[in-house]
Amino acid sequence: MFRISAKITPSIFEALLIISLIILTMSFIIIKFDASPHIPILFSIIILLIYGGIKKVAYKDLEHGMIEGSKAGLGAIFIFFFIGILISALLMGGTIPTLIYLGFETITPHFFFAIVFLVCCVVGVAVGSSLTTTATIGVAFIGMASAMDISLAITAGAIVSGAFFGDKMSPISDTTNLSSSIMQVDLFDHIKNMAWTTVPALIISTILYAVLSPSKSIAQTKSIDIFQKALADTGLIHWYALIPIVMLIIMAIMKIPAVPTLALTTFVAIILGFFMHSYNMSAIIDILFNGFHSDTGVKDIDSLLTRGGLMSMFPTIGLVLLALSMGGLLFTLGIIQTILTKVEHIFRSIGSTITAAAGTAIGINFLVGEQYLSILLTSEAFQSPFKKVGLHNKNLARVVEDAGTVVNPLIPWSVCGIFITTVLAVPTTTYFPFAFFCLLSPILTIFFGWTGKTLTYLKTEEK
Repeated sequence: MFRISAKITPSIFEALLIISLIILTMSFIIIKFDASPHIPILFSIIILLIYGGIKKVAYKDLEHGMIEGSKAGLGAIFIFFFIGILISALLMGGTIPTLIYLGFETITPHFFFAIVFLVCCVVGVAVGSSLTTTATIGVAFIGMASAMDISLAITAGAIVSGAFFGDKMSPISDTTNLSSSIMQVDLFDHIKNMAWTTVPALIISTILYAVLSPSKSIAQTKSIDIFQKALADTGLIHWYALIPIVMLIIMAIMKIPAVPTLALTTFVAIILGFFMHSYNMSAIIDILFNGFHSDTGVKDIDSLLTRGGLMSMFPTIGLVLLALSMGGLLFTLGIIQTILTKVEHIFRSIGSTITAAAGTAIGINFLVGEQYLSILLTSEAFQSPFKKVGLHNKNLARVVEDAGTVVNPLIPWSVCGIFITTVLAVPTTTYFPFAFFCLLSPILTIFFGWTGKTLTYLKTEEK
């Protein structure tokens, strides 16, 4: 968005006033009315248009700013189409059900919290949705913990940590694709680069959960048994269902671009569904468009497996377009430039620049409670500062995930925080201290920023 020229130069007071008004408007509507972010963002766009009119900025310039802003998301939107059909294809071919089934096979009588965390990691990566993971197997684990009189706070922390590990690292996660596309970084390069902070957070979290796990054996595994039986009864659990995932990994290692990788993986999953599970072409086309529908009779399983399809991506696509259009207006009206000019003196070192970006992502989550905006606005605002200190875009893509995506569930009034508290019946403030992975991610990204380790520099790329 830095290609968008400012039509006016507002005072720092005006810039902060407009930003504060937008934040208050969005926060009030989202928190008070539990609204989807789409309408609050639309209201914020109207506020910016009114401000532009008052400042006598031509409407054509404002419209141009919105169009130019939305263009930054076209790459992500194109990938979202492929993700929608890939998810439904992987469900139809049995890949996602098989991964979930294998995840439950890891349940043992010991290290309960660690196992909960790791299983949620596996399911989160397979499903690509933190909220779906939390609302399904997360609820099952909470039920087990309650029956065994095990800490619900730690159990919820482990569920949230694992679910958001999946949201961050899954190639079919919308936040992962959004951050890589906005920063124009290859999807799989982005995931590999995030491993520098994610793997240490994963290891440390696993150790902490293992240490905190109760010594007594798990006596109540009925809910897990029900899950596994329902999955087995679908007829989708087979070893060959893992072929698409193996292909996905191989193509990622070979650095094949995201769209061909997603398309070929989808094709293989469709072939499995066609030959192994007897779906005809009419049914396959319907599933790819409307999503896979599960009717096992087990509510949690059906909720977990009924998803995907091209249609499922339109709410996300709409949100991205609205948020980026708002960002385009902020740049057209010179609001972002004015604020950055006032604080750019602190962006003189790599450590301070990364810390500021992480703080901004956390701050947007805290004030607005929306992780998409945290990713989008931070990405657009800090591309220039990162370039000035010689950092490649993939560093910023990692920062917005470490401090944006995984921080949202830690905010009580955020979209994810409210949802998780509702489905798990554990307050955000209660599980907050035990969501180790979510707490460690921003700390590690700032730590590596100041040490200079694991960073990719522009000079290195040019060489």
